Amino acid sequence: MRSVFWLLGLAALAVALALLVGHNNATLTLFWPPYRFDVSFNFVVFCLIAGFVLLYAALRAFAMLRDLPAQAQRWRSQQVERSVVGAVMDALSHQLAGRFVRAQAAAQQALDQLKGVPPGHWPRRDQLQLLAHLLLAESAQSLQNRERRDDNLQAALNPKLTKNAPEAYEGALLRAVRWAVEDRDADAARARLAELPQGAGRRIQALRLKLRVARLGGESAEALETARLLAKHRAFSPEASRSIVRGLALDVLREAHDMAQLQACWNGLDAPERAMPELALAAAYRAHQLSAIAGSDPDGAEAHARVLAWLEPLWSEFGSLDPAQQRQLALAMEPALGALDAAGLAQLEQRQRQWPQNPFLQYLAGQACMRRQLWGKAAQMLGQASHSLNDPALLRRTWRGLAQLAEERGDVEAAHVAWKRAAALD
Repeated sequence: MRSVFWLLGLAALAVALALLVGHNNATLTLFWPPYRFDVSFNFVVFCLIAGFVLLYAALRAFAMLRDLPAQAQRWRSQQVERSVVGAVMDALSHQLAGRFVRAQAAAQQALDQLKGVPPGHWPRRDQLQLLAHLLLAESAQSLQNRERRDDNLQAALNPKLTKNAPEAYEGALLRAVRWAVEDRDADAARARLAELPQGAGRRIQALRLKLRVARLGGESAEALETARLLAKHRAFSPEASRSIVRGLALDVLREAHDMAQLQACWNGLDAPERAMPELALAAAYRAHQLSAIAGSDPDGAEAHARVLAWLEPLWSEFGSLDPAQQRQLALAMEPALGALDAAGLAQLEQRQRQWPQNPFLQYLAGQACMRRQLWGKAAQMLGQASHSLNDPALLRRTWRGLAQLAEERGDVEAAHVAWKRAAALD
């Protein structure tokens, strides 16, 4: 469109000149006493145009001549800028290739060239200097030169540089956190994480580092919360997220120091987490440990009731549990059998009838009947379990139960045999 307007303007100028000078017989008289000059008007017009062109050309030539030093300075500045950018790119390439000594040399070359360039001389001069310091620090970390790494990190975090390069500043802080984690320095890593802006602290990379810092510092609860955020943002695959969250939740449950804290940890788990068999079994096992440590704790019955409530969802999926989990369920249920109410006992008997050949259900049913002094049924269930159990600990307890039942009915010989079988498994 602009070229069309130029063509129209040139056409209009050509028409105007043609109309003006085509049949113009006018003359222009110039007086220079005592002389008089009669000059054609067209000639005067052309002389004025030619003079204007010559004057404009002379002024342009003079301006270009005067601008030569500035152009030379700009050219030298561009050459230095290209050289610095090339050195930074070489440092990055060597760093990615694992050639850390060459990466250090290239980054140092870029810094040496930047020393003669005043701040703000280029639009991205500060960003280039920050990146060069960061690449030099990264190479020093790979070479285990912590003193040089720290010096360049401090130079990269200089407020004069970070003011014009906020993204590079956040990247430097994230790198500093990773280096502190590699050095096993949880306090330094937390300090660097606290310096991150609020928006940068919610990014996946920052959350990954926060998870590593929390695990390094033994903060399982914080690590679990961070792992949930990462799983929500799909930072891991579903299988990996489930495994990480399960492992951290197990650590949280194992670190509980009393029943109140254990209950608080259990309540802090999400519904899908409480449905994991591993977590329910771990919570029950920890509850029994705490009850054993407390000894004659008046809250022992309450603790057993909590254990039964935590394990109740596992009965609905008992068939999907593997044999190891079924064994753990039997071990977790046994101490709480005394707190089992009529409905719970009926549920246990229903499961035992549903899977009559399952040795763990036979063992639990026999122990529950013993607690209620149902000697005949207890002897039947424990007798069946003694033939099908392969676990030494449960089998030893089974024979002890059979020995006690034999003593109750006065069968000394059977009791002696049962005690002997139980002692053989110790």
